[in-house]
Parts: sequence; C-alpha cells; structure tokens
Amino acid sequence: MIKFDIITIFPDIFTSYFNESIIQRAQNKKLVKINIHNLRDYTKDKHKSVDDKPYGGGPGMVMIVEPIYKAVTALLKSEIRNPKSETNLKYKFSKSKTRIILFSPKGKKFDQKMAKKFSKLDQLIMICGRYEGVDERAAKYVADEEISIGDYVITGGELPAMIVVDAVTRLIPGVIALESLQEESFGLHESRIANGKLQTISDKQLADCQYEYPQYTRPESVTIKDKERTVPKILLSGNHKKINQWRKKHES
Repeated sequence: MIKFDIITIFPDIFTSYFNESIIQRAQNKKLVKINIHNLRDYTKDKHKSVDDKPYGGGPGMVMIVEPIYKAVTALLKSEIRNPKSETNLKYKFSKSKTRIILFSPKGKKFDQKMAKKFSKLDQLIMICGRYEGVDERAAKYVADEEISIGDYVITGGELPAMIVVDAVTRLIPGVIALESLQEESFGLHESRIANGKLQTISDKQLADCQYEYPQYTRPESVTIKDKERTVPKILLSGNHKKINQWRKKHES
C-alpha cells in the first residue's frame, strides 16, 4: 500500500474527486491511503499565516517555508533533526521508500515513467504551492524534487496533486486489471504482461510501441451531422486476427 500525504491550504478541494470511481475503490480495498493536511495547522501565529511579502519587492505573496517544513517533518516515518533549533532546515531521515515533491513551474515534467517510479514507494508527500510561489528554501532543503505537470500556469498545486495520485494509483497492483494497463496509451509504452505479471519492456520493444487504436461501441450506426456514421466492418467480423491487424495499423 502506498500512502499519499498532500499538504495544502485548501483541503476541501480534494473531497469530491478522491471519493469517486477508481480512486475511491482503491482506498476501500486498502491499496492506497490518501491523507489531506491543512498547512495552516502548522503555523505559529494567531492568524495562521502561510504567506508573506517577497524579499526584494515584487507583486503578490510568497508561501512561508517554516510551516511547510513542520508539516513535512511531522509526516515522515523516521526523522532526525537538531532539537536545539526550531528553524533548522537541515535534517536526515530514513526515507528509502518515501519521496517529498514540491509542485513548481520550474520542476521536472511529470510523465508515466515518473508515475511508475512513484508507485514503488511506501509514502509520497506532496507540497501544493499557491500565490506567487514558495520560499526557495522549501525546494532546496525540504523537498526531494520539484515537479511540473506542463508548460502552462495554473492557480496552485492541488490539481497537479490529483493528477499524480490518479496516475500512480492506476499502477498499484490490484487497482486495475493488468490487461487494461497493457492496452492503455503510455502504459503500453512502459510494460507488457508475462506470466501474469506486469513487466518492463526493453528499449527495442519500447521503440516499436504505439499509442492507442480507435475504439467503438453500440450502436453500430448513428447519424451525426446529417450523415450515417458506422462502425468499421472489420470490428464486427469476429475475426480476431484481422481485428488485431486493423488495430495495429490504426494505432496513433
């Protein structure tokens, strides 16, 4: 089982998505555990401040590093820190199966290979940034790495956290049938089924892989824009060899 720990200032954002469909079933089967942590619970002032003005001037506000550090250290399974300094940001801990990530526009691009790596962990701690950004010391001394989900600007790290949880959860054994994983785009690029297990394929096999073929379902014929649109006849033939050939030809 992998445990996802998400640090955010908007904990209610996650409720709806994580309580539906595959993610909910994975939690019910105890294949994953998702914990949402309110960053304001780790602040020290009466206003529960999580941001402040940037040094050097500039627009907007920057998230404070101290509550982030306190939240992360509270979530680590085993941790050694300097007890004499509450603000000491250097720490060591046993985390061979734990990864701490900070969502950031300048981070490494999240992809299926990274999702597969994360699926091997016991614990994934995610820090959701907001406002104009996060104090750089969180990236340098608290997080293991910074991650981006794409070259565009969004409001905060909550949506990226949902994407990471979704992508990683699908790869946890028992969440989705192996055959379904093998048939998926990108999943097909990464693995194949052998002896009932999902295995990494070679670079040569990887180069030969494509994405997904077109999919159709009932009804066989439907009128769209005043024209009859039908399912390709080969898919109705029952000839699985020819169907597989057609699918391979139309992969894109």
